[in-house]
Amino acid sequence: MTSAAVGARRAPRRDAEENRTALLDAATIALGSDPDASLEAIAAAAGLSRRAVYGHFANRDELVAASVARGAVRLSDATAGIERDDARVALALLGARLWDSVEQVRVLASLAVRGPSLAVVGEALAPVRARLHAIVTAGAASGALRDDIPVDSLSRLIEQAAIAVLIEATESGFTRDDGHRLVMLVALSTAGLSWREANALIDATPELHHPLPEDSTR
Repeated sequence: MTSAAVGARRAPRRDAEENRTALLDAATIALGSDPDASLEAIAAAAGLSRRAVYGHFANRDELVAASVARGAVRLSDATAGIERDDARVALALLGARLWDSVEQVRVLASLAVRGPSLAVVGEALAPVRARLHAIVTAGAASGALRDDIPVDSLSRLIEQAAIAVLIEATESGFTRDDGHRLVMLVALSTAGLSWREANALIDATPELHHPLPEDSTR
């Protein structure tokens, strides 16, 4: 087979992969703003027709599930390796990593309040929630974080506060630097630090500064 023939066969496959990626990217943005975004709206945002969507996904639910699954992988990867001896630093770092994946967080948070998507989103967030719970458990035991609230409840409160500030920061047009800092401040404050203590911790910990060390290699 000639190289031209091989290239001709690979081109459609490459186009199909690019179209699928474009659909998932469009779904992430559209669903983050409107959990009821139609298949037509998502396809249009991707620069494709509704008919083209069916070459990749059988229906809207399948596209949504694929978007959630991809977001889950990205969030899990982004929040891996955050274990630190100081639970306060680990918690702030978790918040900062979530800020760097804010579009994925927005779509999961948006769909989390919808019955049909609740189980899928819960499964998607499980690894991140497990990491948060471990940090809060260790922090409460060491005295680094508050222990006057049950760990399970405190973990949920920190998650809800962090998601709320992630959404507020993007909707209010915060800069990357400001959003990065704000989500850490809110997570730390919910966990028991005063605003002065939270700011001092961030200022004194180079790995919490924006951009994160991992960002410089991306």
